[in-house]
Amino acid sequence: MSIISKVDVVGVGLNATDTLIPVHHYPAAGSKVEFRSANDLYGVQVATAMVACQSWGLRTRYVGKVGDDLAATLHRSEFARLGVETHLLTAPGCPSQQAFILVDDAGERTVLWKRDDRLALQPSDVERDWILEARALHLDGHDTAAATLAATWARAAGIPVVADLDELYPGVDALLPLIDYLITSRDIPGRISGESDMRKSLVAVRSRYGARLTAATLGHEGVLAYDGAQFHYAPAFRVDTIDTTGAGDIFHAGFIYGLLQDWPLPRQLEFACAAAALNCTGIGARGHIAPIAEIENLIASGQRHPSAFQIQGGTAISGCAS
Repeated sequence: MSIISKVDVVGVGLNATDTLIPVHHYPAAGSKVEFRSANDLYGVQVATAMVACQSWGLRTRYVGKVGDDLAATLHRSEFARLGVETHLLTAPGCPSQQAFILVDDAGERTVLWKRDDRLALQPSDVERDWILEARALHLDGHDTAAATLAATWARAAGIPVVADLDELYPGVDALLPLIDYLITSRDIPGRISGESDMRKSLVAVRSRYGARLTAATLGHEGVLAYDGAQFHYAPAFRVDTIDTTGAGDIFHAGFIYGLLQDWPLPRQLEFACAAAALNCTGIGARGHIAPIAEIENLIASGQRHPSAFQIQGGTAISGCAS
């Protein structure tokens, strides 16, 4: 049996090859739109978060599955180049996951993706020591049974579990009670709880599943989080946006980095927002994973979007701060 090294964070989830296609505007039905280039890059939530954490000096491990095509070879080479320890299983006779991403001049993205069912990570694919020899676990919850097993092992060992959910996959109800830091896209808390109000939905989800923190990323409006006692809001930073692909992935990486530094929650959220904003100044999910010094400089600049919420007495109130 091989000896598994200790790492700071292990990620279990998706990877993909992203073909970025810049266009002036999103095509209308039946129209023809000229594109300027087509660049093959690497992306998807957990894989990108591990790359970012590694770039900031954390020791990282990534667990996922690829096909047996050229893209798989390129993924392995890229992870090796960046220093991420990888456990990439192979699905024989299967293409790796691919996405085509249209990015308009405003930096907004539209994603077309395809993933063969044979790429699903199975519980039997995941080794217990990969999870236990880490200080934190990061999941996207896509292959829910495998994610739930990993989270079960982590929870039993007192290892914090962070999740980036942008969809409610089949079986997610078994995973949700095992997540310590549930940071989702904007619509997920409402879909889980049935509450249309963001604040009520975050409270309801935390009450139902017992996470330490429930939060929703809000794009250019920043992030709103609830820790069981009060709300925390961090506004987004103003940058010259080129492409928003991967902003959420880098946000989660920034949050994990701050968590492992034992920073206070407001500092974690601020750092994550700044890291995410800077990534939007480059092309692709890993367009500009900024060095820590650059992230800190953006924070110090105070160049934030107008706040979407005011926090008064621990309560988040919709509206713009002056």
